[in-house]
Amino acid sequence: MPPSRTIHCTDGVAWLREQTFEADHAVITSLPDVSELGLPFDAWRDWFSDTAQLICERLAPTGVALFFQTDIKRDGRWVDKGYLVQRGAERAGSAQLFHKAVCRAPAGMTTFGRPAWAHLLAFSRELRVDPGDSTADVLPKLGEMPWARAMGVEACEVAVKFVKQKAQARVVVDPFCGLGTVLAVANRHGLDGVGVELSRKRAEKAKTLEVRPAVR
Repeated sequence: MPPSRTIHCTDGVAWLREQTFEADHAVITSLPDVSELGLPFDAWRDWFSDTAQLICERLAPTGVALFFQTDIKRDGRWVDKGYLVQRGAERAGSAQLFHKAVCRAPAGMTTFGRPAWAHLLAFSRELRVDPGDSTADVLPKLGEMPWARAMGVEACEVAVKFVKQKAQARVVVDPFCGLGTVLAVANRHGLDGVGVELSRKRAEKAKTLEVRPAVR
């Protein structure tokens, strides 16, 4: 039987509050930017950490949550989304399993507005990774992006392979799935996908999105 994909068109946070995930579920997601939510900046910062905490709390003790986040600049100051996620995860009692840098542009290139790299962070309350199972800390390419705010396909590949091999996940959940890039990659690796998307138009596209395998 081919892997399934279920999309819920609703608010991701409200949906998360009603869930308790089984041990074979993992979360891979990107939390929305301040420009997407329409909240005052300080309220968005609190929302961001609170939502990371909520995700980690809803997982089973050995479950894994992965967050792909790109920092933003506001009033000439960088906002470190990795820190905001870490703050929420620690409140949930989760420990960081890894923190990888994903290159969004070639090394040495000057970019404006957003940095040339993104965070890929993994957390769990009880699962730990042996040093011998470590993988590269710097991913040289983000990969194809089906839409402007997508998690690149190569970054998705790394995240999905990790939860499948190290956490024995059978279901990947993305509570802010957009067009469904994470879920499409999860399906290609034989895992079921569950997504939540507030936009009805994007939710419909997320039901059928297919992505090409990352080219090495």
